[in-house]
Amino acid sequence: MKVVIAGAGEVGTHLAKMLQREDLDITLIDSSSTRVKEKREMDLFAQNINPTSLSGLRQIGVQDTDLFVGVMPEESDNLTACILASRLGAKRTLARINNHEYLEQENIDFFVDLGVNSLIYPEDLAADEIVAAVRYPWARQFIELFNGSLILVGVKVRHGASLVGKYLYELDKENGKLFHIVAIKRDFETIIPTGRTRVEHGDLVFFTCTPNNISTIRRIADKRLVNVRKVVIMGASRTALRAIARIPSDIKIYLIERDKEKALGMTNHLPVNVRVFHGDGRDPALLHEVGIEDTDVFVALTENSETNVMACLAAKQFGVFKTVAKEENIDYIQLSYGLDIGSLINKKLLTAGHIYRMLLGADTSNVKCLSVANADVAEFIAKRDSRIISVPIKDLDLGDRITFGGMVRNGIPMMIDGNTVLEPYDHIAVFCHDVPMNQLKDLFS
Repeated sequence: MKVVIAGAGEVGTHLAKMLQREDLDITLIDSSSTRVKEKREMDLFAQNINPTSLSGLRQIGVQDTDLFVGVMPEESDNLTACILASRLGAKRTLARINNHEYLEQENIDFFVDLGVNSLIYPEDLAADEIVAAVRYPWARQFIELFNGSLILVGVKVRHGASLVGKYLYELDKENGKLFHIVAIKRDFETIIPTGRTRVEHGDLVFFTCTPNNISTIRRIADKRLVNVRKVVIMGASRTALRAIARIPSDIKIYLIERDKEKALGMTNHLPVNVRVFHGDGRDPALLHEVGIEDTDVFVALTENSETNVMACLAAKQFGVFKTVAKEENIDYIQLSYGLDIGSLINKKLLTAGHIYRMLLGADTSNVKCLSVANADVAEFIAKRDSRIISVPIKDLDLGDRITFGGMVRNGIPMMIDGNTVLEPYDHIAVFCHDVPMNQLKDLFS
């Protein structure tokens, strides 16, 4: 499969790295010779070509491309490049956009007619993460699998939690098949655990469970149930506005914006549960004015990642239960998590992960990339002739980087253990660390 990625920025580079391990034919193109040189030094196949140039696209053989992806900074460049690539013969195109209006169905059809098959709006992906943080503020990560039939929850555990210091086999004896621990992030190491793995203080533990057992995970992780009534958002960005539109209307939202004209301009265009404040969200006086002391969730979404992290640290000092920071520097994500500020959002990683999912084919309905754990959780459907069928999972040679987190059989969600025997058409949640997705697909094909 031949893939051309237009834009050698962080999104394009991260996507190229993800696809490189899938043994695909990947070409990264950019009009900046400096960026191209940097990517070649990273062992990526990069070409110094203007993605909006017809001659340049012909030069790289875009007519033989299976997927052309436009992830340049400018929306217009992405759309133009995709239209040209489609007209020259590219089988499928995808463009990153900055205008939510384009996602209305009539506009989607319009772009499809032009040759842009798919549009991705990163702000929507980031807004989903914020809404999940508001719904489940005690969790570091909360992801619905198989349309909510199974849940993946990431929780930071500390001394005092009942599972700290225990081996996984002990937890199984105590709790039965109510959940499955699929991964543990310990400092800078990601562990795919076995029964002999012990949970330690400070671990970020990833569980899979059915929806009715979410409270069990919260209980054994010793996390307080917080009924969120008030959210403070710093930075009136597009992401903030998308999140506000999805947060329940019975939650009070205080929006802080440093640009006075921008703050005044949006006052009359927001829901009635939203109040707008002008100022710097790091200013203690302003924080007191918005009532930071009784705030449940604080979200920092300015364009400055350092400002976001510092603001969240300040909010923690005021007793805010949950903080969320937008961290746009991919290289700093691990470091930022080490500061223990709560949840981090990176639109670039979300975008790359979403595009990556589109390339995996019909057998894989969904893939979520967990940036903090350098891991993926994927949904697979077992085929009738798959080698994983009719064999106890404990007898499969999965290695130490793959584990099955749960499954849905005939519409019924259930956990998986070593004695589970998979059947054709089971829907299985697979958690993997540093494993090519094509390798997983081979297991199920």
